[in-house]
Amino acid sequence: MLIPQSTTLTTRHLNRIFDKTVATYKYYWFLGILDLCVKQGKTRMNVWDIMVTMVANAWYPVNYFRLSFGKSESLYDAILALQKDYNIPINISVRDLTKLLQNLVETPDVRKRLNFLQLNVPFRFLRPWIDTSDDRQMVVRSQSYENGCLYKLEKENGTLWVELNPAWLAYLKENYEILGAFAYWGLTNFLQIRNPNVPNIPSKLVKREERNALTAQHKFWNTAISHGMKVKCLYTGNLLEEHAYDLDHFIPWSFVSHDLLWNLMPADPSINSSKSNRLPDLELYLPKLAEAHQAALRVNLALGKQEKILEDYLSLGHTPLEIAGMDRGHLLDCFFQTFKPMHQIALNMGFEIWKY
Repeated sequence: MLIPQSTTLTTRHLNRIFDKTVATYKYYWFLGILDLCVKQGKTRMNVWDIMVTMVANAWYPVNYFRLSFGKSESLYDAILALQKDYNIPINISVRDLTKLLQNLVETPDVRKRLNFLQLNVPFRFLRPWIDTSDDRQMVVRSQSYENGCLYKLEKENGTLWVELNPAWLAYLKENYEILGAFAYWGLTNFLQIRNPNVPNIPSKLVKREERNALTAQHKFWNTAISHGMKVKCLYTGNLLEEHAYDLDHFIPWSFVSHDLLWNLMPADPSINSSKSNRLPDLELYLPKLAEAHQAALRVNLALGKQEKILEDYLSLGHTPLEIAGMDRGHLLDCFFQTFKPMHQIALNMGFEIWKY
């Protein structure tokens, strides 16, 4: 992916900022600079402000989606430690997380934990413009914005500051969305290599604050209930009434990143907060899920329902009609063949097992 060209700037160096990247730092460093510049209007930035945005942007891939950043990734380890030490909710809003981090970064313990981020990346990021591995030389040569580099570095009272090159300001603002996509595109490729069996990496780089309403999925289950099917919560065993249940992602949405019907099951409204993004015990709960789906399918098909949502079952390797007609042995084989590999990969990523 190439970045937009400019009539006044040479962009070839900017296009090379992620060359030879061995960790996620550069991606999150650039995204942090973009956010502070465009969203907050800052042109001179304390390195700790940038580091707060780096941790906030990397929070969800690490804690919510459980992506691997590769071996010996200090940012990954630091984020896991922050969540554990300060008991921060994994699904905290970006706004609340940023405010919390701004306070925490003032404490000596957190500064010590995150200090590694200012030791290399601010200097290495400028290498496409200034070819030196000497950090002192990098600071000195950046003062004149050598080769039109993106920013200069200054140290004041032991704190590192980044001051953006005025020549770049208009370009960054005009191309903010594309430059962000450029960074996320590189980050996606980087993480896909380290998470080869994980679905839908791009959707796991940022946590959506709002999810789909699941209207069609609710309609499917409401139809079954209204026509006499007794639907029970998989976990509590309580009988559920039409319109009086939540739809639970059996394998957490934070792993599958989809709302396909076969992974959704009516549950007591209290279950989602209890289960959160943990994995249900397959042997205990999956047979019940498979049998409930088959029964609901039979009701919908008998009523002549041909809604597009039923096509979701095709990804199980069978048509809805075939699933509705299976004996119990074949039905469980069908569901276990789909769910077991996902369940194991999620376990390997650090998702925890949950039982009611």
